[in-house]
Order: sequence, then C-alpha cells, then structure tokens
Amino acid sequence: MSIRDLVAHELRPYKVQYIQNPTQGELRDLALKNIPTCVVSSYGNINRITLRKARMEKFTYIVAPRGKEGNYSSKIITPEDAEKYLQIQKEFIENRGTLIEIQGYYGVGKTAVPIHAFYTLDAANVAGMQQIMMFPRSEIEGPEWSSKEFKPLFKLVYTPGLVLDGLPGGMAIIVDLDHYVTYVINSDYFGETKKGILRMLNHYFYMKGGLVLHAGAKSVRVDNESYAVAILGLSGTGKTTTTFAKHGELSQPIQDDMITLWPDGTYSITENGCFAKTFGLTEKTEPIIYRGTLDPGTWVENVYMNPDGTYDFSKEGLTPEEVKRYREIFILTGNDPAHIDDYINGKVKFEDIVDEYGVPKDGWDFVVWTQNGRSIIPLSAIDNVADLYHLPPLKYIGILNRDEGRDAATPGIVMFSSPEQATAYFMLGETSKTSAAGKERGKTRSPFTQPFFPLNHRLQAHRFQELMEKNRGIITWMMNTGYVGGDQLDEKKGIALKVKISHSTAMLEALFRNEIKWTKDPDFGYLIVDINAPENSPLLEKVPPEILQPRILFEKQGRILEYEEWVTRMKREREDFIRKYDVGEEIVKALLNI
Repeated sequence: MSIRDLVAHELRPYKVQYIQNPTQGELRDLALKNIPTCVVSSYGNINRITLRKARMEKFTYIVAPRGKEGNYSSKIITPEDAEKYLQIQKEFIENRGTLIEIQGYYGVGKTAVPIHAFYTLDAANVAGMQQIMMFPRSEIEGPEWSSKEFKPLFKLVYTPGLVLDGLPGGMAIIVDLDHYVTYVINSDYFGETKKGILRMLNHYFYMKGGLVLHAGAKSVRVDNESYAVAILGLSGTGKTTTTFAKHGELSQPIQDDMITLWPDGTYSITENGCFAKTFGLTEKTEPIIYRGTLDPGTWVENVYMNPDGTYDFSKEGLTPEEVKRYREIFILTGNDPAHIDDYINGKVKFEDIVDEYGVPKDGWDFVVWTQNGRSIIPLSAIDNVADLYHLPPLKYIGILNRDEGRDAATPGIVMFSSPEQATAYFMLGETSKTSAAGKERGKTRSPFTQPFFPLNHRLQAHRFQELMEKNRGIITWMMNTGYVGGDQLDEKKGIALKVKISHSTAMLEALFRNEIKWTKDPDFGYLIVDINAPENSPLLEKVPPEILQPRILFEKQGRILEYEEWVTRMKREREDFIRKYDVGEEIVKALLNI
C-alpha cells in the first residue's frame, strides 16, 4: 500500500504513540516543554517566534501526473516523487515516536466537514492553534461523540522539524486532492496548517457547486433589519479590521477569514476562531481584536514582547540592546550569530542596513521586527459574535484594495454596476504588497481566494460570475484602505492622503444605510460618490473629496497627467492580467468600460 493510501484510509496511519485530543492546557504544557521559542506573556498566553514568517506558496505542490499542470494554481509533484518524500516524512515521524492528534470540524450544520490533523511535538503550539479554529466534535456530533467512530474527510500531517534535501528551501507542502490529505514539511508557521485545511475545503465545496470566498463576514443591523456583509481582502488590506469594526445599530462578527457562497444565495461558515494580524493593533482602533489578543486562551505568533512580558504591537526597528535580549531566539530561528553579534557590539549600525521604508538587507532581517505578527483567538473570546446557527441573509460583498504609491488613485469606495464588473475586480485581487509579502513593494494582483484555491483560477471567475448572476440582489462594492496620491512618506510631505479607519467607517455606514448618491466614473464605469450631490454632504464632512474622487487631488497638485497616465496603464495592465485566466470577453469589456 502506498503511503498516500495508508494515510488516507487508516485512522492512525503511523506506528507511534498518539496524544489524542489533548486539552488546551495540555497543549500549552507540550508547547513550553518542546519548543524553546515559545514564551509566556504577562497576559498568560503563549507567544511563539517562528523561523517562517509567512506562507510559502513557492514550495507548495499538488500531487498530479505530468502534463496536468494547467489544471492547478500551484506547481505539481508527480505521485512517484510525492511518495518518495512522504516516505521520508513517515520515517521521520516514526523515529520521533509521538504525534499530537486533533479531531474536529470546519463549519456547522449540514456543511460541517470532519478533519483529522497530526503534529509532531515541536508543533504543539500549532496543534493548539488549529484546535481553536475547529469546532469540537461534541458540538457537531452531540454528547455521545466520544463513543462514535470518527470518520474524517480531510487529513493534515505537520512536521516542522524535517528538512527535505533535494527540494528548494528544504521544505514542501504536498497537497493530495485525490485523498484530501495535506502534508506540511519544514514550516513552523501556523498559516500552513490553516491554509492546508482551507485549500482542501475550497476544492471540496467547489465540486459541490459553491465557492469559498477569502472573506470575513459580519452581521449588520440598520433600521432594525439585519443582514450579512462579506469582506474580501488579501493579507494586510484591513479585512479583519473592517470585519470587526462597528457599523449600523449593531455589528456582530460572523467569520474572520472564509465563508462559502452557494448557488441559492445562502452562505456557510468555516472556522471557530480568528487569525488576526496584530501589527499596529490598538485598543482604540480595534478594541475587539485587541482584547481578544490579550485573552489568556489566545495563542500568539511573532509579536514583540517587552521585558515585562507585555506586547508592543507597533515595534519596528530594534536597538542593539533589544536584539541582545532576543539573541538566543534569533539564533534558533535561523539568523546568523555573527551578524547578530556585530549589531549588538555596534560594528554595524541600523541605518547602514535598513532602507527608508524600513526594509533590511538580506541577512539582517532580525533588526526589524516582522509586521506579520498574528493572534489566534477563540470565537468565545470575541465580543458579541453572531449566532452561527441562525445567520441573516447575505446582502453585500465587498473587496478591499490597499492602494499605495505615487500613482495610488483608487477611489475610497465604489459600487459595481454589473456581475461582470464585480467578477473582473474579484479576479484582479489588486492591492499593494504588505509585510506578508516579504521585502517586495509595489502593486500585486492575485485572484481572490488565490492562496487557497487549488484549481485553475479561470474556474473561480466563471463560478463567481455565475453566482452573482443568480443572486443579483447582492450588492458588490470595493473600498481603498490605503492611500491616495502616494505612500506613508508622501503623506508626511503633505502630497498624499491616508484612508483612515474613520474614513472607511463613514463610507460603509453611508453605503449600508443607502445614503450615497452615486455617479458613473467616466474612466472605469463603476459608480463613485457624487461629491456635488447635496445628499452626500454628511459623508463629505467625514471623508475628504480627494479620497472619494482621487482625480481631484491630482488636479489640485498639478499632477493630472500622472492620473491620466495611471488610467491608461491600469486598463492595459488589468486587461493583460485577467486575460491570462480566460475569463470571457464580457468580463474584459466590463473592466475596460467599453
């Protein structure tokens, strides 16, 4: 029997001792005992500093025969090669002798999917995090769950300590869609276990006629009517912030990251926890996530801790003294000890190795704290979560675009005028690269749900368009959560505007209350706020007109040629991008406003 068949068909496929469904307290003890880079904060929760600071798409492989590359969004690995590396993993696991076993579900009700996940002891914190994200068997199966045979649909095997010689980076995420098993090898970043499950869920629900959206969801009540809002956004665009912000008379979070949209316009949920980005987190701007992150039951990843054990969510550059305090952890997470000591001893200065945007040179990453800190918060620790078994109907689907740079000219908020136009921007997934993208800067385009959708992305386009055609009552919109006319340095110079959280809140409040008078954008054809309409005066008191119609800022600054060049270039680049996915001519025309 092949290893793929063995893991798929045997409930416990490895010859090891299994720690079955440990409690959160037991997982905390295992993490502190087995992982030297796990530390306890002053709030009582555990913070792990990891080697990997983000998901590694370039090391992700889907098991498929040669010649089938065009069917998938990731690279492929042949069944024969996969078997070779999975044999190495099996030997590694059995030599270690122990696996943590987590059983649970993603989703509730008729869409609940049973999942079985296995972790070596050096991933005890990841097992704890993943257990939080799952709904427990007792909730889905009832009080007699422990006497029932568990029949998982998905499996995940996670071994962060195994280095694979012969593969780039020494790591691999091997995705077996034939059996719905994902193997994570040589990554200690929690996002790979979360993504491993959600990737399989994307495939499974797509085959059943739905589409999993990389979207937060919230319940909003306006004029005593409650409805759901889905908010799509790539990492760093403000999806979690927007999901947990208050709008209307009452806002209740439903999901942080993923929902599934079905042909009849209904939607289903996925996770029992929240995976929140923590950089810049404050109690004033994001009180729900802030309080949840400090909850003792929360797990934390890559957040800077002060000497007294409190968190500093805005830490960027580190002093030599601060690096000295973290020296052993930095060495354990792969940094060069010689570089560390040269910085501590003053042989190398901060300004010599970090550019104006705070990006360090290769080999010196430790002098700038990663902005991709995360907290994994149980929904039970989140204030005022909606009743997940009685959800309001879906009325809005929004897209977040964090625009940045001298040509940043996306309006603060737009409304799409057709399913084709909404599909075009869904496929663009346009935003600016953030800390989750590493050191790169500039615009990035990536079809929404791209990090999780394993099949060819043209299927996403056709399914999203089909769902929007069938459900024309759903209102689709886009919001810029970044800048207009520049970046953070330009804002300091007074030539760019930041779209603040207060601006986003005001724009969405007006949208949800149906208080915006729209006008057609002459260049792109979507609807923008009519700044001359008296009905929009209350909104203009809270949001500058230059954010609502960026052309105004460029005209005021004598940069109108920049704006017109941006329009021409955006149309060309966007058309080139979405044509790669064979989206259909009607979607291209909607994008180009022709």
